[in-house]
Amino acid sequence: MNILVTGGAGFIGYHLIEALLKEGHTVVCVDNMNEYYDPALKEARLARIAERIEFFKINIADQAALESVFKSHSFDAVCHLAAQAGVRYSVENPFVYAESNFTGTLNVLEFSRRYGVKHVVAASSSSVYGENKKIPFEETDRTDQPVSTYAATKKAGEVLAYAYHHLYGMNSTCIRFFTVYGPFGRPDMALFKFAKSILEGKPIDVYNNGNMRRDFTYVSDIVDGFVAALSKPLGYEILNLGRSNPVQLMDFIKVLEKELGTKAQMNMLPMQQGDVPETYADISKARKMLGYEPKVSVEEGVKKFVEWYRSYYGV
Repeated sequence: MNILVTGGAGFIGYHLIEALLKEGHTVVCVDNMNEYYDPALKEARLARIAERIEFFKINIADQAALESVFKSHSFDAVCHLAAQAGVRYSVENPFVYAESNFTGTLNVLEFSRRYGVKHVVAASSSSVYGENKKIPFEETDRTDQPVSTYAATKKAGEVLAYAYHHLYGMNSTCIRFFTVYGPFGRPDMALFKFAKSILEGKPIDVYNNGNMRRDFTYVSDIVDGFVAALSKPLGYEILNLGRSNPVQLMDFIKVLEKELGTKAQMNMLPMQQGDVPETYADISKARKMLGYEPKVSVEEGVKKFVEWYRSYYGV
């Protein structure tokens, strides 16, 4: 297939492109390379795939720029991962999230409609579950109580996707990711920040006094599920992709300490605004519809991340 990947220089987008190329697809990538975190990491990801793809540096919120890409190509499918990421940053900079996650998503869907794309698979987030008290999180649970602007805009993207399915028959699958980690990961995520601080002999910030559980999911497991969704148009569906095995934050830190061979100094802090104490994916729907089965344990995943981190930064 000829596939457009938005946000392809991002963490998950890069790994997805590698998987799509391995399957023999042709990939066009758009990314605005913004400075939310060090663009050097985005450039390094892009450098690894640049000769095998066509790349456009554009903001998906820029209608004219995005439409020009759709006009000049005939896409069989769109993998929509471009978004302003980060729960905590959204509390400080809400307008960026409205532009990228809502307006940008609307542009992607509208140009997909105009230019005959029949299938869009879009990245959503476990953050949409907000104050949901039911564990594990199931796709049919309420998602109308987001606790961050980020979560609200990701929920809005799902609702837009439904409208385009309803109005135009577009196949729209929205994938709710659960705490993704791995090589070339985002520096604002816990594992990356923890590894950096521990290796530099600096203390790490541990929120809610460590009383947190996260459904840490290795990036290759997420990509496997995403590729499966791409190969199977389902009308309109929302699917959780996670490991479905939450880990206590303090246990996660112990695994990292073991791999680094160093003990962490910890700043024990209260819960941050916009955060939740636990995430836990019910993946029975993805298992049934996609044959999804996560394979990588936290121990194996953290080991692979640390190997990459030491190699990439020469530590």
